[in-house]
Amino acid sequence: MFQLGKTIVSEDILEKEFVCNLTACKGGCCVDGDAGAPLSKEETAILEEIYPTIKPFLRPEGIEVIEKQGTWLIGTDGDMETPLINNADCAYVIFDGDTALCGIEQAYNEGLISWKKPVSCHLYPIRIREYSDFSAVNYNRWHICSDACVLGKELSVPVYKFVKEALVRKFGLEWYEELEQVAKELEASKS
Repeated sequence: MFQLGKTIVSEDILEKEFVCNLTACKGGCCVDGDAGAPLSKEETAILEEIYPTIKPFLRPEGIEVIEKQGTWLIGTDGDMETPLINNADCAYVIFDGDTALCGIEQAYNEGLISWKKPVSCHLYPIRIREYSDFSAVNYNRWHICSDACVLGKELSVPVYKFVKEALVRKFGLEWYEELEQVAKELEASKS
């Protein structure tokens, strides 16, 4: 672990390799699990605002859940998260064949909204845990992402490089550049 500003960062994000392999996993992270995608307070307001625009992209069962439970909810652990369809699929999931995709991101890709998707989804496999004085930045290992680990290793792409755009979105370019410097120093210390 090391500190960058007000973050405590796991060295795993520098040392582990990862590249999403949608052809292998079929977007399993959006349809498997026991909770919705973690959300910040700001993101809950964004979801409420953009829902009318993204609604046409969503599946009927997703719309039904959102209209019954809301665009977000408080999960069993007390955190804000996206609602689930039958305790499985994220309510915002759409499918391209048998591959799960994000209806929010589809609206973003079509230029209808300026918000890509929840930052927790964009950052995956990194998970952020907010504390009063700092944020913990950790690599989350999940068996459904084993193909992403294999592909990351084949392509030699460390986690932090795979999620660069999301890390810059969350912490800023200066923070990311400091992270790159730590990665270079760690690499140099190994040779």
